[in-house]
Amino acid sequence: MFKNQSGQVRAGWFILLAFAAMLIVQQLFSIPAMLLLFFTEAPFSGESGYIDVLAALDAHPWIYLLMQAGGTAGGILITLLLWRFMNKATMKQLGFRGSLKDLWFGLFLGAISITLIFIVLMATTNVTLINSLSNPQFSVFTITFLILFILVGFSEEMFFRGYVMSTMASRGNKKWVIYVVSAVIFSLAHVGNPNVSMIGLVNIALVGVLFAYMFDATKSLWLPIGYHITWNYFQGNVFGFAVSGTTPHGIYGVEVAEGRDWLTGGAFGLEGGLLATVLILAGFIATSLYSRQKTKQEQNT
Repeated sequence: MFKNQSGQVRAGWFILLAFAAMLIVQQLFSIPAMLLLFFTEAPFSGESGYIDVLAALDAHPWIYLLMQAGGTAGGILITLLLWRFMNKATMKQLGFRGSLKDLWFGLFLGAISITLIFIVLMATTNVTLINSLSNPQFSVFTITFLILFILVGFSEEMFFRGYVMSTMASRGNKKWVIYVVSAVIFSLAHVGNPNVSMIGLVNIALVGVLFAYMFDATKSLWLPIGYHITWNYFQGNVFGFAVSGTTPHGIYGVEVAEGRDWLTGGAFGLEGGLLATVLILAGFIATSLYSRQKTKQEQNT
């Protein structure tokens, strides 16, 4: 039950322990910001002492960043510690290898994917801009969420692709099993998000498979990290859509047509719609072409 035929502890136990540890550490690292928020808002809470946490966080973006980034940084730290001391492996084995060109291509691919979805929705009048393209509304959230989504890109790819996939691979699991397990765990981690939808969870699993393919095709985390960062940032902080149900703070504001959530994603964000499904599938083609071209270049040098 606990060990495989080679006498190794099964990958599932490593992953379960690491996932539980990550959730606990993320909460612990968020406590300082929660206390700061409480002491900041308590004088204005009145006799009831009630604090609307979401509204308070929107009013204090730096505290919001401290809370979310603190938890994310905790996730990064515990992943690295478990990988080093429990798995007894190196950063290179986790996936930090290869060329930074993979990162730049990932950043481009994530940004262009969200931009194409936005253009199609605009052209089909499924979304309407509140402020014109020539009048972007920058705010402190433009900076704080850039920092946050960079950390999220690193944290989630390090765990769901680097840790989960590499741990399973070291135990001789079949490639398709590794892809599916990492994608399903990734999707399940978003079940508690606000306004979650079935299409949204399916798309998150699908993009999890895409991230797994990116990691496998390039033998590096850089490509999925880059894609993950700009997919989130352009969705929420450029074009003003919700990101997996979270409140958007874009430099542009949009009104989303009602009754077409299957296409637009509705309150869950673009990844809850079928257009995201199409662009995620296109990501497989782009990754395949990129990895083939990269292999040819390496063979010619």
